[in-house]
Amino acid sequence: MPVAAVNGTSLHYRVGGEGVPIVFIHPPLLTSAVFAYQMAQLSADMKVITFDIRGHGRSPYSPAPVTFELIAEDIKQLLDYLEIEKAFICGYSTGGEIAMEAMLAYPDRFLGGILISAQSEASDVLLRGVIRLMSGMSGWRLSFPLLKFAISQGNADSKETQRNLWRDAKGGDIRNIHQYFKYSLNYTCTKRLSRLQTPVLLLYGDKDRAFKRYSALLLRELPHVELVMISKKKHQLPTPTKAPDSINETIRRWVGTVLPAGKEAVDREEERLPGIYPGDHADYAEQPRL
Repeated sequence: MPVAAVNGTSLHYRVGGEGVPIVFIHPPLLTSAVFAYQMAQLSADMKVITFDIRGHGRSPYSPAPVTFELIAEDIKQLLDYLEIEKAFICGYSTGGEIAMEAMLAYPDRFLGGILISAQSEASDVLLRGVIRLMSGMSGWRLSFPLLKFAISQGNADSKETQRNLWRDAKGGDIRNIHQYFKYSLNYTCTKRLSRLQTPVLLLYGDKDRAFKRYSALLLRELPHVELVMISKKKHQLPTPTKAPDSINETIRRWVGTVLPAGKEAVDREEERLPGIYPGDHADYAEQPRL
């Protein structure tokens, strides 16, 4: 994985494929490895960019505390480094808040946003309790290994995948990971969302009951938004066995509707596969794997 020296730090990143650029943002403790299925499938006709946030995976410890504004600037400078003028941005879970922050801070750099199981604030008792627990465990060295094991296992479909996620998570720095969790507890961009003029795609599992209130909140606050619910799925949508095929086909088709230049590749996919169509606000069954 190559390294980009940007914004006073070093970011390990990976680029796969050619075409419309899309950059992915992972949640705390996990790394860019969580987007392995997106890299494998979407890079067939898109330029997929993944990176490890400061102090996560193979990106080294950051003396500057991790904040969403800082990571948004990292993303902008990473795009500069890669000589990419505009890109789509996709955030998973807490990474969705960073995606929104980046679109708000640098609206001219993003063609659109994709928010997977995301929230713009942590305002309910259950989510705040979970974040407090994870923040506490990430700040205590004795409980940190247990947290890494639980999150890696929750995003895996096999022992091999769990080992891969665990291996990458193990390289992270406990201080920056703790900062990422802690910052998410009080961050909110909800009142600023009406400023976003870029289109946004919301993707949620219909069994992710704890996040249904956040899907409704984003649907109400974002000016140009579509919602797709993935049937019989919970929170971990991008990850193996959860719903990567449904997610990837939906992203590909939605990008084609937003960006006419990508329509030819989208049309080819629609001829080959029965699909999920954005904007219908309905439940969709997971597609067979490619």
